[in-house]
Amino acid sequence: MQAAVTVTPAQIPDLLLGLATVRPVFLWGAPGIGKSSLVRGFAESLGLECVSLLGTQLAPEDLIGVPQIRDGRSVFCPPESIARDEPYCLFLDELNAATPDVQKAFYSLILDRRIGSYELPAGSIVIGAGNRATDNALARPIASALVNRLTHVHLRASAADWLVWAGENGIHPWVTDYLIDRPDHLWSQPPKTEEQFSTPRSWHMLADALHSFGPDIDEETLKVIVHGTLTPAHAVSFCGYAKIVRHTYGIEAILKGDASWPARLEDRDLLYYLAEAFRGRLVKELPRQKEHVSASMRQTSYRAKSLLVQLAEISVEVAQTVIADDADGQPVLPAWFLVEAARDMPRLVEARR
Repeated sequence: MQAAVTVTPAQIPDLLLGLATVRPVFLWGAPGIGKSSLVRGFAESLGLECVSLLGTQLAPEDLIGVPQIRDGRSVFCPPESIARDEPYCLFLDELNAATPDVQKAFYSLILDRRIGSYELPAGSIVIGAGNRATDNALARPIASALVNRLTHVHLRASAADWLVWAGENGIHPWVTDYLIDRPDHLWSQPPKTEEQFSTPRSWHMLADALHSFGPDIDEETLKVIVHGTLTPAHAVSFCGYAKIVRHTYGIEAILKGDASWPARLEDRDLLYYLAEAFRGRLVKELPRQKEHVSASMRQTSYRAKSLLVQLAEISVEVAQTVIADDADGQPVLPAWFLVEAARDMPRLVEARR
C-alpha cells in the first residue's frame, strides 16, 4: 500500500488515542522504524496489557482454537492468550505477512471483535502492523474487504523524534552525537540484496554493543559491529567519526590549517568522513548565487579549492564525493563554485563525470 500522507513517531500516540479506541487501526512502515515499540508504549499508556500475535508464526487453529464437545455439540475454544476477562490491546504484528487462511481467521477479531462465542472485553483495542512490499519485506496482499475496515496510518522515520527518545533511554553518546550531525543516516531504503541497512533499530543495536564493549573497544572489533549493523556507506562514515572522537581529529583543524588530510590507507574511513563533513560545511557556507559572495566567502572558496587539491592528491575518489551530485543527479554545491573547480581542477571534475 502506498502512502499519500505519512506521520512521525511523535504523532502516533495522539492518533491512536483517537482512532484505535473506536476502530481497528493498521500501522504501515518500513522494517526497523519502531512500529512494535510504539504500539506497546501506547498500550502501556492506557494501562492495557499488550498481547502480540505474530502473523508469520500462526496457523488458523492458533486463533480459532480447538473444538470441544459440550452437550453433544462441538464448541471452539479460543487460546488463552486471546480469551481474557480484562480489556487489553490485541496487537496483530506482521498481519499482512500472514497466509491468506490466517488473515481470514483474523477477520472476526478485526471486524466483530470476537472469535467463535468469545468477544473481546469492552475497552479492548485492536491494532495491526506490517511492512510494505516496496521495502523488500515479506508482505502479502490484504483482501479489499479487510482493507476497507481498517484505518491505515503510514509511519516514517524521524531523526528528531528518535534523538529525543534516545536522550531519554541512555543510547550511547557516539550514536546520538553522530546522528545529530548526520540525521539522514538514521534510516536507509532496504536493499534488494542480502546486506545490512540502517534503521532506528540497527542504531539501537549498535549503541547496545558499544555499551557492552566499553570505551576501550579496539578498532577491528568496532569495524565488525558497525558494518554488521549499518548500511555499508554509513558504517564507513561512523568508523571515521569514531576515530575523530578518540583522537580529537576534526574538520575544524583541517580548515584552519592546523592539520592535514589523513593520508594513511588504514585511515581511509576517516578520510571519507572528513570529506563528507567538508562537503556539508561548503553547502552551509557558500551562497547559491555568485553575486552574493562576500570577500570573506571568497577566501573560504579559495581555501576550499586548495583543500580539494590536497584531498585529490591523496584520493581522487574521495575528493570527488565532495563535489558529487545528489541521489537525483542534481548539484549540491553552488554552480559557480563547481565552474571554478572545473577550471582549476579539470582532472577532478572529469572523474566526477
